[in-house]
Formats: sequence, C-alpha cells, structure tokens
Amino acid sequence: MDKEVMTISQVAEYLQMNEMTVYKLAQERKLPAFKIGSHWRVKTADLHECIEELKKQ
Repeated sequence: MDKEVMTISQVAEYLQMNEMTVYKLAQERKLPAFKIGSHWRVKTADLHECIEELKKQ
C-alpha cells in the first residue's frame, strides 16, 4: 500500500482482519492509531514498525 496514512477500513483490509477488531485494537492502543476529530487514522510507517516489533516477540 502506498498511502502514508490509512483509515481503519484500509488497515483492516491490509491486515485481513475485521474492521471492528481493528477499531478495538486502536482504542486499546495496541495499534499505533490516532484520531482526527472522530476519525481514526494510522500512519503506514508506524503500522509496519508495529508489525516488525510483534514479529520479534
């Protein structure tokens, strides 16, 4: 994916997960997400970094 910032829907598609699960992970701070108004966003670079950290565990 070549976008710098993704929506929760895009993250869910990328990770092949349910959208509600991604919302829950974002709210629990288990994904590197941030809110703009009432909309969640995820920086692609932060998501990739998070994935790499999870792979090390």
